[in-house]
Amino acid sequence: MYVIIVGGGKMGGYLGVLLQNSGRKIRIIEEHRDEIDLLLRDIPADIVMHGDGTDPLVLESAGIRQADVVAAVTGSDETNLVVAGLARSEFGVGRVIARINDPHNAWMFTPKMGVDVALNQAELLAHLIVEEMSVGEMVTLLKLRKGEYSLVEEKVHPHSCAAGCQIGSLTLPKESVVAAVIRKGRLLIPRGDLVLEAEDEVLAVVHSSAVGRLADLLGEVKSG
Repeated sequence: MYVIIVGGGKMGGYLGVLLQNSGRKIRIIEEHRDEIDLLLRDIPADIVMHGDGTDPLVLESAGIRQADVVAAVTGSDETNLVVAGLARSEFGVGRVIARINDPHNAWMFTPKMGVDVALNQAELLAHLIVEEMSVGEMVTLLKLRKGEYSLVEEKVHPHSCAAGCQIGSLTLPKESVVAAVIRKGRLLIPRGDLVLEAEDEVLAVVHSSAVGRLADLLGEVKSG
């Protein structure tokens, strides 16, 4: 996988280090010399390129036609949108990621503008806070379909509606499915006649609209 990162600030630099350490081929484009000096402390010089990421010639020189992913993570929303538009419309990059600095600009970061994934830090933080406050002990392991679905894990509470019941008899939300049950370190296939026991770890795929209902089913029954 070849990834081009436009913007070599703190986010771009850290992203570059992570991708490089995971074995990805990367190139970082940065137009400010002072940022490049900081980048070179952690990243080899042959990976860092001085230039304006909104310039098609600079993108060409960086090998954008061979890139699998372009990540526009500068501190300017305007710049990130221009890079995203060029990457998609001019060079046909398969996956384009763009950082949102001002949440009020989020409405512009859409597939029509060339953005596949918009990194809105304020929105991500808000979702994390809401999830933490609403789903109790449930842990989100993986986001699917741009956050529409999640792979979650929760232990069956001894005083839950699910403890002692067969999976087939549970009133699961329609937008969810039990993927596996882990009991004392052993993975069990979640067939309909499997009886859930207290402390079983349930792995489920669930739509964001049904996370709370699934948590209520597996968690402790609230009195009153």
